Amino acid sequence: MARILTSFALLLAASVTTAAFAADPAKGKSVFNGQCAICHAATSGAPSGIGPSLFGVVGRKAGSFPGYSYSNAMRGSGAIWTQARLKAYIAAPAKDIVGNKMPFQGLKNPTQVEDVTAYLATLK
Repeated sequence: MARILTSFALLLAASVTTAAFAADPAKGKSVFNGQCAICHAATSGAPSGIGPSLFGVVGRKAGSFPGYSYSNAMRGSGAIWTQARLKAYIAAPAKDIVGNKMPFQGLKNPTQVEDVTAYLATLK
């Protein structure tokens, strides 16, 4: 009986922890609008601005948005923007792809990184 209760408690704790850390695309949109939208568009067909459009970024090869002048580092990175790859980049762009030209220092709050990444995944 003690094993069953212990197993149940661990399962319950894991589910509560997972729920507490679930990414929120709505919060990510808010962070995006406050931190990213000054340089990046998030709508279909939008042209590049200071930075490339991020509409459809998940699954895209880094340095490939048409009409944007990327750094050699970004074009040569070989990265594909998966959600995991985006998380690393959003948290520390200069460290993740050394030599890229994005001046943003990155989001330091891991929850915001998760939320923005979840939002970017909705842009299809």
